[in-house]
Amino acid sequence: MNRKVLFLLMAGPMWTWGQNPVSVGLTPGAGYHDGYFTEGDSCHVHQVKSLPGSHEFASDFIEAMAADPRAKERSAVWGLTADLSSKVPTQDRAMYISKSSDGGKTWTQVARVDSRYFDADIAEGERNGLSVFPGGSEFVITTQKGAFQVFSQSGTSDTVVRSIEGPRVTQPDPMTIIPKREGDPVTANVVKITADGKRLIVGYGYFDLNPQIFTYRKGRDGWWIKEGTLPPLPTDMDILSMQFGDRGNAGSLYVGTGDQAFELKARTKEWTRIDGVGDDSAVQGISTVGGPHLAACWGVYNPTSADAVQRVTHANFLLHRNEDEAGPNIRAFSIEVDPSRPNREVVTSLTGVYFSRDGGERWQRLNDVPDGEFRSAHFNADGTVIVSGIFGTFLANPFSTRCSARLKTR
Repeated sequence: MNRKVLFLLMAGPMWTWGQNPVSVGLTPGAGYHDGYFTEGDSCHVHQVKSLPGSHEFASDFIEAMAADPRAKERSAVWGLTADLSSKVPTQDRAMYISKSSDGGKTWTQVARVDSRYFDADIAEGERNGLSVFPGGSEFVITTQKGAFQVFSQSGTSDTVVRSIEGPRVTQPDPMTIIPKREGDPVTANVVKITADGKRLIVGYGYFDLNPQIFTYRKGRDGWWIKEGTLPPLPTDMDILSMQFGDRGNAGSLYVGTGDQAFELKARTKEWTRIDGVGDDSAVQGISTVGGPHLAACWGVYNPTSADAVQRVTHANFLLHRNEDEAGPNIRAFSIEVDPSRPNREVVTSLTGVYFSRDGGERWQRLNDVPDGEFRSAHFNADGTVIVSGIFGTFLANPFSTRCSARLKTR
């Protein structure tokens, strides 16, 4: 797949930040009242209203959600939003880190990152990363300008932000429309902090030019210090997703790129390709609960082993909203598996949100959210799900016995 085609696949459906959204439609008779679904309706969907920012177009879209693996609050989750609408004055544009202690019902701002640390003019907001340091008072985010360590300041409005050393552009690519120059920071794409807080892993890539993964350790002063690099990936395509292996395969690191998915095993220090992934599959999301689950441009994959997957070919995902065309070739952005109930899965996609109660054998569409593009999701401890996309963030309970969501034609 050439670079221009990949860029169109990745960026094409994303609304530009100054564009007015199309009207959104909800399932007829769903009982939507000022952001809430009334008690007794199918999935009890609640629209989140408490995220910080201007609330202009796409500012309530949580681009990345992360949890503290050591948190005592099982319902705690952090989210990253980007307030970049053209209706917001340049000096007021910002990224926000917010925390929810009640499973996504309400959110409180914990850090504000101003425009010095991102570039709203070069596709910012499409793919930013967030990872939480144990304790929840420190974070790492990724932007078009690199990776940054962010400290929330309790009781003040000030946020401490420090750049993390990363690669620089050595030779700009004339084929890309993203205007980077020699010496600019390479875009940081994905980020993970180990559960013990001792190591940081950041994936970099300037639009499929020499993707690199850097490792860092904590210095005595608390700042992240570059430790080394992981072996080069067997591809020149961008890194789109990254996840540690689950408990049964904790020593592995899984990475999704613009064409394939790979696994790095701790003992061998060599990348192996995940068997079963189709050609030119931009792997946008990974969950490793019970093995690698993949969300790709051309479909959804479920694990057959720790290093092999099988594509879902029997599902009828909605492919084109205007024609009600359905099939398995969904353009998926994320896949989440409930750690406490591994048979439950949620997929976000270009055409909405889908869920499975039986490990991906059968899928239903969550119709009680706006008809549009969704990109991120998070399972709460109680089985409810936070889903977020261009038209906002919603708390849903698709696995409730009262939920009757299914794929519906108009």
